[in-house]
Amino acid sequence: MTRQVSLLFIFSIFVSQVFAASSDISLDTFPVSRVNNNAALQNGAKLYFNYCLGCHGISQVRYSRLKDLGLTESQIKDNFFKNSSLASSAATIVSPMKAKDAKVWLGKAPPDLSLTARSRSSHDGSGADWIYTYLRSYYADSSQRTGWNNLVYPGVGMPNVLWDLQGINKVSSSEETVNGSKTGQKLVSLEITEPGRMTKAEFDENMADLTAFLVWVSDPTGQFRKQLGVWVLLFLGIFVFIAWRLNAAYWKDIK
Repeated sequence: MTRQVSLLFIFSIFVSQVFAASSDISLDTFPVSRVNNNAALQNGAKLYFNYCLGCHGISQVRYSRLKDLGLTESQIKDNFFKNSSLASSAATIVSPMKAKDAKVWLGKAPPDLSLTARSRSSHDGSGADWIYTYLRSYYADSSQRTGWNNLVYPGVGMPNVLWDLQGINKVSSSEETVNGSKTGQKLVSLEITEPGRMTKAEFDENMADLTAFLVWVSDPTGQFRKQLGVWVLLFLGIFVFIAWRLNAAYWKDIK
């Protein structure tokens, strides 16, 4: 337990450094009900394995844990094993990109996403809200090395790997003035200049699923604990009622 707490603490510090850049943009509310929807989680897993695993691992989760999403072992092996050398579903989910190669290609190794939904917090939203808004806030920016920027994370180093689904956005801005003096450009909104393979509504739905998967990854047993907690409270309620009636029956003839 001590080792796990230490690892969590170290990883939280690392993620806080990686995500140091931020903006004051208000975060959209993540539809939290999707975390309880296996179809949404399965779609989120598919998006993660197709678009994210190449750089970002979720090393705190084993392939076998994906059974909790309603998948069979054969489905997991057929659809999610990207490395044919994996001997069993007991293997942890790690990126095939080597850390030393990542440093050469990207400047630093991309962070593991196992605990991002728990460690990434904001004053005006949860980690899930941050991820959900971040995934949908990319726009083209020729001044950046990758050609992309993000409203939620200005100066982001990661390119928009989902651009073929979302399309290409540009920033719409207006002059901001204070007491009649111009103070610079104020971001207004994002506008699609080149459509992707999905409509905006479809892309938002899919990003909600991907966010739900990352929320589940950060605490795979969370939903089970919540469901168990409900049953425990129901049991205690029934037990208290029975105990109360037994107590009344025991003392009714005693004056």
